[in-house]
Amino acid sequence: MSTATAGAPGRNAEDPSPPSRPGPLGRLGHWTAGHFKQVLLGWLVVVAVLGAFAPQVTSVLSGAGWQSNGSESVKVRELAEKHFGGNASSAIQVVVSSRSHQASDPAVRHVIAEVTEELEADGRIGEVVPPQAGATISRDGRTAIVLGGAAANTDDMVRAAEDLKEPLRKLSTDDVTVRATGASVMWSDFNTANLEAMIRAEILSWPVTLAVLVVAFGSLVAAGLPLLLTMAGLAASVGSLVLISHVTPISIWAMDFALMFALALGIDYALFLVIRYRAALARSGYRQRAVVETMDTAGKAVLLSGLTVLVSLSAVMLVPAPAVRTMAVGIMLSVAFVLAATLTLLPAVLGKLGPNVNKWALPRTRTDRTDSPRFAAWGERLWRQPLRYGVLALAVLIALAVPVLGLKTAMPSIKVVPEDDSSRQGYALVQEHFGEGAPGMLQIAAPDAQVAATVEVLTSAEGIEGVMPARQAADGTGWSLIQATPSVDPSDPALTDTVRTLRADLPADALVGGAAVENLDLKEALDDKAPLVIGVILVLGFVLLLIALQAPLVAALGVITNLLATAAAFGVGRLIFQDGHLSNLLGFEPQGFLDGWGPVFFFAMIFAIAMDYTVFLLSSAKEHYERTGDPRKAVVGALAQSGRVVFAAAAVMVAVFFTFALADPLPPKEMGIVLGVAVLLDAFLIRLVLLPVLLRLTGRAAWWSPAWLRRVLPEVRFSHD
Repeated sequence: MSTATAGAPGRNAEDPSPPSRPGPLGRLGHWTAGHFKQVLLGWLVVVAVLGAFAPQVTSVLSGAGWQSNGSESVKVRELAEKHFGGNASSAIQVVVSSRSHQASDPAVRHVIAEVTEELEADGRIGEVVPPQAGATISRDGRTAIVLGGAAANTDDMVRAAEDLKEPLRKLSTDDVTVRATGASVMWSDFNTANLEAMIRAEILSWPVTLAVLVVAFGSLVAAGLPLLLTMAGLAASVGSLVLISHVTPISIWAMDFALMFALALGIDYALFLVIRYRAALARSGYRQRAVVETMDTAGKAVLLSGLTVLVSLSAVMLVPAPAVRTMAVGIMLSVAFVLAATLTLLPAVLGKLGPNVNKWALPRTRTDRTDSPRFAAWGERLWRQPLRYGVLALAVLIALAVPVLGLKTAMPSIKVVPEDDSSRQGYALVQEHFGEGAPGMLQIAAPDAQVAATVEVLTSAEGIEGVMPARQAADGTGWSLIQATPSVDPSDPALTDTVRTLRADLPADALVGGAAVENLDLKEALDDKAPLVIGVILVLGFVLLLIALQAPLVAALGVITNLLATAAAFGVGRLIFQDGHLSNLLGFEPQGFLDGWGPVFFFAMIFAIAMDYTVFLLSSAKEHYERTGDPRKAVVGALAQSGRVVFAAAAVMVAVFFTFALADPLPPKEMGIVLGVAVLLDAFLIRLVLLPVLLRLTGRAAWWSPAWLRRVLPEVRFSHD
């Protein structure tokens, strides 16, 4: 039976006097606990107003944005959209291929006419270019390409591809195959496959999540509290994304990551506060007083944790890629709303529930204390034998981190799209009938005066298989567009060398673009910004930990161990996705690299999650050190108080992330495994082993701070007087 509040005096009574000297969060908790109806009504209004927009999310969020703003390739695309009938990288290519007839055959011509009619009926399609001999009709004459120019921005062209690809596919006959392909169709297929895979993975993770929640909280009522925070935060954040999308395009991936982080952080924060509230309620017997103590201690840690997550993700905004930025925006919105709900709605609900928070408790569940005897015993063992466990954990982490030195990244190849999707089948037809490099056609924009010199360089360049005649802009703007076929597949690293050579050798005003080059430019921007983003995250993370913990050494230890867990996760990512280990078991074909956005975006996500656990553990350690001045009690007390929270929260996150490993598309699989491994290593090897060992070895020095620094920093205390 539950021993939740056995013997607690006056557990249903109102607190006769307000707690003495509460901090700002304690005062907030005292107010919310005493104004349950107002807080609940306020959140109902927020959720109702913003949540009303949430159902529109899949239709209004964008599917493109995978570009480097201001890059040379984007400039070429914009020129092609304005001056060349939309013959840009975002144009839709429709492949019409006959098994036995020439493109000039009446039956094939009839299908081409139907394709043309379908394209012309869509207002987002600009100039429709029929098949041209020597250019878009294959050498055997049986395959032709109809080009639907882009008359809309890249996001709308992805939506156009979504609307057109199936009607175009239905124009196929027994002899003629019709498939839409090109960058816009590829992104449509890519987003659809990944969205479906992520939704399936999230559905699969729910039973495991619910089971872990019930075990971790020990009662059904308490286990429902994270879901309350998740639903409130998610409805508000998704509705906000819809509203923001009317101002600037937002990637549909932002919604997926918002859901993931809303669930993960809702569980983390609720665990930390509920466990602390139960113990405080059992001691005092008064609801509001228990809420005040909880908010002054665990609430402060949650606030700092949320700020570190937001700061880590804000650094991603330095990357000039709209899709990457808006994914970070989606996560930040979910974190902000879940954090707000945790600091206002949760204490109000806890104050209302009182001892009922322990209702329907599991047998033999102790809900009257925060300390776990098992984790306390583990802390004592680490204190007695720090090197035995610390060296082993460090050796495992270093061994897993070493492979990161050989990590390669690139933008995803066509392999990330399912084999039966239109873009991949059309890609294969183009490659089969027009050449290996034909799907990655280069577009070179040059002033009319430099066309001859540009063509001369292209025809003699290594890595270029064919050059089409230059096309002058019909509006007399003085630009010409030249298309060149590379000799290698668009995902072949050799294409990078070809593009780099062309940019060095072509006339000064000539610009090299095309869908494949946009990917290369995006990867270069990601690589260029990665050191800056990582550096900013590390510095800001250290500053926040320094403010929270008031001690430079322990703040540095927190950041360094986070970095070690991140390196180990990427090392595992390299072994699996680049080298192909476990590829048969996981059911994917390795690309020979990790997707290009991984180092920046995954690093920010991993570091944000790691900081979450770091703040929980070290804030508990600081609280015990403030009370006792004893490093041993700080380490053992932190593990006893926070070890169960870290363990349970990590178990939920690992379960959620690893379900993405079951997805068919490669990007969700990469994300799930890299993030899942990161959480696994960070929670179980670093927070529960290596960091406590480092606190043991550094002793009082870990908590020392020079007098000048104490004068500069704002005073932050975690102990509750």
